[in-house]
Amino acid sequence: MASIIKVENLSYVYNPGMPGATTALENVSFEVEEGDFVGIIGSTGSGKSTLISHMNGLNRPTSGKIYIDGRDIWADPAKIREFRFMVGLVFQYPEYQLFEETCYKDIAFGPKNMGLDEKEIDRRVHEAARFVGLSEELLQRSPFELSGGQKRRVAVAGVMAMEPRILVLDEPAAGLDPEGRDTILSQVKEYHKKTGTTVLLVSHSMEDIARYANKVLVMAERKLAMYDTVERVFDRAPELLELGLSVPQVTKIFLKLREMGIDLPTDVYTIPYAVKTILEAKARRDAGENLTLPRRTVGENKKGGEA
Repeated sequence: MASIIKVENLSYVYNPGMPGATTALENVSFEVEEGDFVGIIGSTGSGKSTLISHMNGLNRPTSGKIYIDGRDIWADPAKIREFRFMVGLVFQYPEYQLFEETCYKDIAFGPKNMGLDEKEIDRRVHEAARFVGLSEELLQRSPFELSGGQKRRVAVAGVMAMEPRILVLDEPAAGLDPEGRDTILSQVKEYHKKTGTTVLLVSHSMEDIARYANKVLVMAERKLAMYDTVERVFDRAPELLELGLSVPQVTKIFLKLREMGIDLPTDVYTIPYAVKTILEAKARRDAGENLTLPRRTVGENKKGGEA
């Protein structure tokens, strides 16, 4: 499948040439295939938020290039607006950017700026509202009368209504209670499945990344540290922990079982997969197979060294 995003040797410096110049990204390169759901993780200051701000031209690379659908987005700065319609960016706490008198008008704001006719705008508003679970009654209300979770959904719907080919979300569930968090992320996943839109999700929650993404991009100290499938990245849990990152709680449990000498894989990252793995191990044990690791392998990594 073709790459819809290609990042090539991207570096970014805040205040270049000034005494307070700060490098935020250093020689980052990767590609994202169309239709992927990529989770982006990294500790505070790792560069993940600066990275995603380059995707629709909010920041211009100090060096390196960003290609969207095969085109260098900065080849002609006069055309950068085209890419801002192709790449929808949802900031942290996007509800703070709501300003219209009704939810309908707020969701319609982006499509109107695209120059669409009223009929197409109306279709997009209602379709986006359905994706995020907003009723017709709520569309006619002021966004400032809604709960925090409902406001968040209005803000996300406003970006979805632009029907971007790439949807980039920076901590979209930040500050929500567990129910609100599950609701918004489940709706994003459903949107991804039904539309085939490429999604980039920045999150501090390893459980969320494990549950919704199919690939994981790990930033560390302004550089790309890992980029692979969810299974392969979480199979490198000890390395993630060394980078100061967490891993899903269920992965930690399987790491501990492995340390205790029980022959179980460590790339377990969701509860359903954990249940399946334990049942398979139980079946092997019931069949008389020894699940205890030889003493010498306990605490060793795949390369044979000490973990």
